[in-house]
Amino acid sequence: MKLNPKEFALDRSRQVGPQILEILRSRILSMSLPPTTVLSRISLQSEFNVSQTPVRDALIRLEEEGLVEVYPQYATVVSRIDIRNAIEAHFLRLSIELEAVRRLAVESPAETAAILEGILARQKHVVSQETYDLFDMLDKDFHRVLYERAGILGLWSTVRRQSVHLDRLRMLNLPMPGKLEQIIIDHQAVVDAVRSANAEAAVAALRRHLSGTLSIVDLICEQYPDYVSR
Repeated sequence: MKLNPKEFALDRSRQVGPQILEILRSRILSMSLPPTTVLSRISLQSEFNVSQTPVRDALIRLEEEGLVEVYPQYATVVSRIDIRNAIEAHFLRLSIELEAVRRLAVESPAETAAILEGILARQKHVVSQETYDLFDMLDKDFHRVLYERAGILGLWSTVRRQSVHLDRLRMLNLPMPGKLEQIIIDHQAVVDAVRSANAEAAVAALRRHLSGTLSIVDLICEQYPDYVSR
C-alpha cells in the first residue's frame, strides 16, 4: 500500500491525526484501498512524515468504525464489506428518507424540487467513470438535501457513520454497465414526483433508487468474493 505524499499534503497548522483519519477513510470508502489491503503503520508514518501516535490513533478510529481489523503484533487490514451491516444501513436509510421525501412532497414541493434539480443538473454532467468521485459527492448532496429540507439534518451524520459498508458495496456497483445512468433516471423520478406534490410517487421512486445496489447483492458477491463477508 502506497500513498502519494504529493496528493495528500497535511496541514501542519492543524492536528495531523484527524487529517490522516479522513484520508484513510476516504481511500477505504472509495475502494482505493480495497478489502484485505494490509496497512503498514511504519509505511504510513513514512508517507505522512509523522510519529506513530497519530497513525495509531487514526487506525483505532477506523477499527471502531468497522473499516479495518487490527491483529496485534501482526497487521492492520482493511475489513471486508459486511453484507449484514449494509442491509441494516439500507433499512435505516429507507426508514428516514422515505418519510422525509413524503413530507417534503406535501409541505414544500416546489422549493425542494428546485434544489434537487440543481444538484441533478450538475450530476448529469459527470456521468463518467473518470468522474466517480464527483458523481458520488453530488449523489450524497442530493440525499443530504432531503434531511436538511425535512429539518432532520442532525440525522445525516448518523446515517453516514452507519453506512460505511453500504457505501463500499455501492462503489462496487457503480462501475457496472448502466448504473450511473440509472441513478440519474431515479433521481429525476424523485424530483418529478416531488415537484408534482405526489407523495406516494416520490416514496416509490426513492424506494426503487435506494434498493438498487442491494437488489443485485448476490451478483456483486459473486464478482468480488474476496471483498465481502456474509
